[in-house]
Amino acid sequence: MEEFLSLISFGPGGWGDLILAGTWMTIRLALATVPFGLVLGFLIALAKLSERKWLSFIGEAYTTVFRGLPELLTLFIIYYGGQMLLQEAVGLVSDARIEVNSFFAGMIALGMVFAAYSSEAFVGAFRAIGRGQFEAGDALGLPRLKTWVLVILPQLFRLALPAIGNLWLVLLKDTSLVSVIALTDLLRQTSIIVGVTKQPFAFYALACLIYLVLSIISSIGIGALESRLGRGYGERAR
Repeated sequence: MEEFLSLISFGPGGWGDLILAGTWMTIRLALATVPFGLVLGFLIALAKLSERKWLSFIGEAYTTVFRGLPELLTLFIIYYGGQMLLQEAVGLVSDARIEVNSFFAGMIALGMVFAAYSSEAFVGAFRAIGRGQFEAGDALGLPRLKTWVLVILPQLFRLALPAIGNLWLVLLKDTSLVSVIALTDLLRQTSIIVGVTKQPFAFYALACLIYLVLSIISSIGIGALESRLGRGYGERAR
């Protein structure tokens, strides 16, 4: 036990610095992915609910593709395929060598998958709100933009939050996939440490514990946010 504690300590002879850096990279990647995934998922939901058939088809096709592909395969396609496309485009005007940033590629790949699932949450929330809310805003003389900002979006986020909260917990675990493209997240750093120390059980168990702690903290935060956004609705229902 004392030997393991010395191995996870900070400073010379310990690996605590690498573990902390990997944990911070995991958190940063998840936090960077969510806004991109939510905005894209919201736009896809609008496309799926559109009365224009071609927009609805694009939204449904996007959801079908990215919910059907394994996340790891999506990551490879974005990282390697994106790099090839950029290289071809740059090659038309220059001989410069292009290398895609691992963090950016991971954020885009995970965000596109996150968007496919979050769009379903938004579609369900939209249908729960109903067209009457827009008509009520028009009856009150509110411009359509104000109706969206003051009436629709607060309800939309409240209704979609439980599903989005679950997607956030899944995203936290899926960030471990980026270790295959050499991004120094928690799993990548743990694998490096295991290769040096030859103690796989101890350090992988520590990584599991860190992921579990992050999930527990997230669950508490999501629950508190749901309670805050739901204040008043329960009383009116009774």
